[in-house]
Amino acid sequence: MAFKNKLNVGRIAEGFVLDHIQAGRSMEIYKYLHLDRLDCVVAIIKNATSHQMGKKDIMKIECPIDFIDLDILGFIDHNITVNIIQNEEIVEKKCLHLPDTMTNVIKCKNPRCITSIEQELDQVFVLTDPKNKTYRCKYCAEKYDK
Repeated sequence: MAFKNKLNVGRIAEGFVLDHIQAGRSMEIYKYLHLDRLDCVVAIIKNATSHQMGKKDIMKIECPIDFIDLDILGFIDHNITVNIIQNEEIVEKKCLHLPDTMTNVIKCKNPRCITSIEQELDQVFVLTDPKNKTYRCKYCAEKYDK
């Protein structure tokens, strides 16, 4: 069933608009950014029509700009467009890239890794193969599989 109505979500004063999110991935981003723990307004638009992508998700997050870790977004999908909003206007568009390291975002699944024994150690993953988007545990070299 195709709907012909357009959804209209109001402007935000300060924060981010995340555009060109692969359809269906917005809830994963919500989880990784820990938006459930922040006291901010979040609008998620799922499966919006896109000429470029067919379908896409869009997120509007109203919060202070320093609340969001853009490295996490680069890790999830470096093709996301990040529009930074101040005074209800786009002041900057950020291009994302794969971060060189990820700390305490993903966990090592190797039961023999030191991070499994020493719980207070940071979970650090290093980008070892940018072409294939491969991250490995800093301590045991275990490959991270999404």
